[in-house]
Amino acid sequence: MPASDVVWRPDASLLTESNVARFMAAEHLSSFDELLARSIDEPEWFWDAVVTFLDLRFEKPYERVLDTSDGVPWAKWFVGGQLNLAVSCLDKWADDPLARDDTALVWEGEEGNVRELTWRELQELTDALAAGLAARGVGAGDAVGLFMPMLPETVAALLAVAKLGAIFLPIFSGYAADAVAIRLADGNAVALITADGFTRRGRVVPMKETADEAVAQVPSVHTIVVVPRLGHDVPMTDGRDVTIAECTAGHAGRFDAVPLDSEHPLFVAYTSGTTGKPKGAVHVHGGFLVKIAEEVAFQTDLRHGERLFWLTDIGWIMGPWEIVGTLAAGGTLMLYDGAPDYPGPDRLWAFLERHHVNVLGVSPTLVRALKAHGDEPVATHDLSSLRILASTGEPWNEDPWRWYFETVGGGRCPVINISGGTEVGACFLSPHVVQPLSPCSLGGPALGMAVDVFDDDGAPLRGAVGELVCTKPWPGMTRGLWHDPERYLETYWSRWPGVWWHGDFASIGADGQWFLHGRSDDTIKVAGKRLGPAEVETALVAHPAVVEAAAVGVPDDVKGEVVWGFVVLAPAYEPSETLRGELTQLVVQHLGSSFKPAAIRFTKSLPKTRSAKVLRRAIRAVVTGNPPGDLSGLEDPNALDAIASAS
Repeated sequence: MPASDVVWRPDASLLTESNVARFMAAEHLSSFDELLARSIDEPEWFWDAVVTFLDLRFEKPYERVLDTSDGVPWAKWFVGGQLNLAVSCLDKWADDPLARDDTALVWEGEEGNVRELTWRELQELTDALAAGLAARGVGAGDAVGLFMPMLPETVAALLAVAKLGAIFLPIFSGYAADAVAIRLADGNAVALITADGFTRRGRVVPMKETADEAVAQVPSVHTIVVVPRLGHDVPMTDGRDVTIAECTAGHAGRFDAVPLDSEHPLFVAYTSGTTGKPKGAVHVHGGFLVKIAEEVAFQTDLRHGERLFWLTDIGWIMGPWEIVGTLAAGGTLMLYDGAPDYPGPDRLWAFLERHHVNVLGVSPTLVRALKAHGDEPVATHDLSSLRILASTGEPWNEDPWRWYFETVGGGRCPVINISGGTEVGACFLSPHVVQPLSPCSLGGPALGMAVDVFDDDGAPLRGAVGELVCTKPWPGMTRGLWHDPERYLETYWSRWPGVWWHGDFASIGADGQWFLHGRSDDTIKVAGKRLGPAEVETALVAHPAVVEAAAVGVPDDVKGEVVWGFVVLAPAYEPSETLRGELTQLVVQHLGSSFKPAAIRFTKSLPKTRSAKVLRRAIRAVVTGNPPGDLSGLEDPNALDAIASAS
């Protein structure tokens, strides 16, 4: 790696005291490169060693680490073993006299109210809720919807459902009724846990009324448990609806977790697709626990008692990721259920200072938005508690990456930029804290992940953009799509035999650093030349007037497709033909005249999911007049109107 590209290097303490360094010492490995190579070449050794090192609890030891007798797409992990994820994530700590009174989680609401639970208190709430659900007929294999903001009760609900051996369905807190109903119906849910509502930018977002409208379409749901987040009166249906206090009443005492087969389903995570039906990715107790515990320990280096905060929602894979990974590590889980820049642009930074957060995870899109407020909101707060910065969700542009690294992290903290997906259950690519880092880099393969970049013929590709693939199974992979095995095989395994095709463009530089270039289904093809939208967007946001940008390919009779750019301007700038020309030329300077945009449009906002991913296919659909596909994950439907009226 060229020295000029390296902006951060691990200090001596990380090289000896980090979790991954201690693991290397325990396994007598002399370098991270040796560990990475062996973890990929010998996955059974690696994942077995992870279970031991992280003290992940199995009620019955497994007989085999990996079984691919049904084919790689249907790989089974920790075969013959029995466990319950809730034991390693809760009971292990709550039953420990030295840990039970430590803080397990801290929650802050947008209004400023704060709650803290110790491990013992979290166990008491979880066990009472599990017993209450069991008394209402919820048992192993039943599906339970979690339609909630990020509350302490959300964590307890996830763990309670896991203890029962039931299956939780995480649902975005901002979904409309139809989107909630689709997921409940697909999972054949018997119960739903929700809240009366929450606040977003000072406005009440009702949830119970939305839940009622959704459940009216799903006759299998016989129980709704309501958490009084706001304390508002909401409609309650006799016999079906109970408050969480009513559900847990009379259920004091221990509720033992049900021992389950390692492959027993834990949850079904729905991800939007280009069609109208979301895909339900199935994750299981054994594989999800081991993979996510390893990631949080080895990638973000979270240590016992440290505080991790990822700005997320239970409906995004990072919600279960942070809950399971933080609790398995014995860390303190930080929760917030409001807007990160309300009532002022320093809200996130004040939260980090107030609660002494050690590990922060955000999306690049959020960083770009917060950067527009300038350095002052960050500079007015003491962020010295931060040790690790993390990110996922979208490819980075260098300028906002450097702002995150230098202004937020003071140049002290590595940016652990990870990439995976809902179906991956984890990440394919990630830096580790024992490696030097370059701006925007994903480092390389995550431990145990046999990822590669292929050309169109399925051959490994270096020094150019190709398709991100994985050539071996991993514990966190989805066990298919819920009730749709053919769609699973067609979506991920049909392009090359035995190879997971992820749908992301990636490249590996001569220095071994990996980079993402956007979704391959967002590819722009101009006169046969393939271009990732992130390359155009990076050029556009380099202009000081541009806060955010999105690029799409629009059909053209001559070139096949041409580039259209949509930009959101900083408050001090106004749309003009002069500015349009400057932006057009900026793209030409970065990419060449072949990729000169056919149009630059000024818009008030970009359509994004609640996880801050830009929905480029929705932009393209507005421009071309085609159906946009599934829009249930869209945070602000008005953003599509903004695209339609962009000038």
